Amino acid sequence: MNLKLIFNMFYQLKKIFRNHNRSKNRDIDPDEIFLDSQNLPEFDTAQFEGRIEKPIPRSAFTTLLFFIFFVGGVFIFKLWGLQIISGEQFRTRSDNNNLRHTIIFADRGLILDRNAVPLVWNTINPESNDFSLRVYATSTGLSTILGYVKYPTKDSKGIYYQDQDSFNAKDGIEKIYNAELLGKNGTKITETDVKGNVISESVIELPEDGKNLTLSIDIKLQKKLSLALLDIADRAGYKGGASIVMDIHTGEILASSNFPEYDSQIMNYGTDNKKINSWISDKNHPFLNRLISGLYTPGSIMKLFVALGVLDQGVISPTKQILSTGSISVPNPFFPDKPSVFLDWKAHGYVDLRHAIAVSSNVYFYTVGGGHRAQKGIGIGNIEKYAQMFGFGEITGVDFFGEKKGTIPSPEWKKQNFNGEIWRIGDTYNTAIGQYGFQVSLIQVVRAVSAIANEGTLLIPTFIKVGKKAEEKGSRVKISGIVPLDKNFYTIVKEGMRLGVTDGTSGALNFPFVEVASKTGTAQIGTSKNLVNSWVVGFWPYKDPKYAYAVVMERGSKNNQFGAVLVMKELFEWMNVYVPEYLK
Repeated sequence: MNLKLIFNMFYQLKKIFRNHNRSKNRDIDPDEIFLDSQNLPEFDTAQFEGRIEKPIPRSAFTTLLFFIFFVGGVFIFKLWGLQIISGEQFRTRSDNNNLRHTIIFADRGLILDRNAVPLVWNTINPESNDFSLRVYATSTGLSTILGYVKYPTKDSKGIYYQDQDSFNAKDGIEKIYNAELLGKNGTKITETDVKGNVISESVIELPEDGKNLTLSIDIKLQKKLSLALLDIADRAGYKGGASIVMDIHTGEILASSNFPEYDSQIMNYGTDNKKINSWISDKNHPFLNRLISGLYTPGSIMKLFVALGVLDQGVISPTKQILSTGSISVPNPFFPDKPSVFLDWKAHGYVDLRHAIAVSSNVYFYTVGGGHRAQKGIGIGNIEKYAQMFGFGEITGVDFFGEKKGTIPSPEWKKQNFNGEIWRIGDTYNTAIGQYGFQVSLIQVVRAVSAIANEGTLLIPTFIKVGKKAEEKGSRVKISGIVPLDKNFYTIVKEGMRLGVTDGTSGALNFPFVEVASKTGTAQIGTSKNLVNSWVVGFWPYKDPKYAYAVVMERGSKNNQFGAVLVMKELFEWMNVYVPEYLK
């Protein structure tokens, strides 16, 4: 094709030259060109005035031919060089080289605690310059919060899979806020030879690193809460547990622990298959986020919300006393000699509402919940109503995936789950003390307790630092609802919780350096009732509440002497020494 082009060029040049030679021997017709002999004297012949045409001089053709031959010669020489001298070289390079778009990975954003202490950061990848590796703080209790990522992978040709061109966030904050942490990858064109060696690179689009994320977590508080949970679980033989501390004005979660749990760094690397498989097969479920996905029988902590319903319904004066002899009996119409007996955990004597909260009297709450003899109860409909008002039976909206709603027992629920069985008074009694089919999550509980402490505001919990209270300008606090009860009712229940510390079941939290309000709970589980979940919930400082807490310990012996309250005891004593600002 190139030789044909050259021949055509020579043919055109030859034709031009031939026509020029012919013009030299041809006569010029007078009609074609002449000088008017009658030109007026004022005509300027130098400007061809009066002349119609003039022959093109031979020098013009010579110059044109020289220019054409010169340019053509340069073109022919260059073409000859490309085709003949270097043709094979360029042909081989074209066959062997490959141009492709290559990802320039953006660095993921850092994850910091509320005081800017790094919890997750990036480090140089010793095996590849393509992307950085993630490093997770080794503090106990963080893995469930932080989660982990999987790194991009290549195919056999060394090209990153298109559906894995970014970090694959798998759990926790890494997954929830992946869009913010991920950033935007850049692009470059990479030229490689047939062996995959890079010959040249050209950047098309620079990457944009991910945004840093500041959590509400205080790593110091987080670490101690987790260690306290592990300590009590080990001493008492609990199989699992979780705990949380939340700001009652912002919904910020300052600390949260989960036991047992996986290790983010090991999951991140993904090379320790033995350890990972042991977690997968562990019956205690290390991958379960007990904060939001673990559902527990709440036990006596539900008495707080039944008490608020009792006050709001006005079925009993808060100062009226009810006698607890250790049990309550309900006549059996079918077997009069075999009444149904509902036990208290001890005989408390006469107790009013405040003391019933403090000592956790079952008989009192059987009576005001379901009614007994002359004393009217609020009934199962109202127990369900007030539980729902404080957010039970629904998700809280916390910034985590996998939140469970839980269960509030009701006649309809029983029919659906027990082959159409009718609701009985005993079912109401057991529901009033947080037993039977009640199922709640830890995040629901701490939010509900916060609503008692702040007197009616249901917050949406968050792991992101918010900073300002809901009433302050520019606040990012999210509120899911208001529980519009009389402020005096909240005061009465809070007084009962404080009495529980000074003269009740939460006596381990009676400190000289901070006033705590608290409520314990013990929920019997299993068919034999030999195992219990131990609870403690509350807030501090009592007179000017700032923080709420909730702790649950799973499947411990009913005979052990170490309950969840001891987890908070360890935390408060530690705070008094190392972070006393949290107690003010």
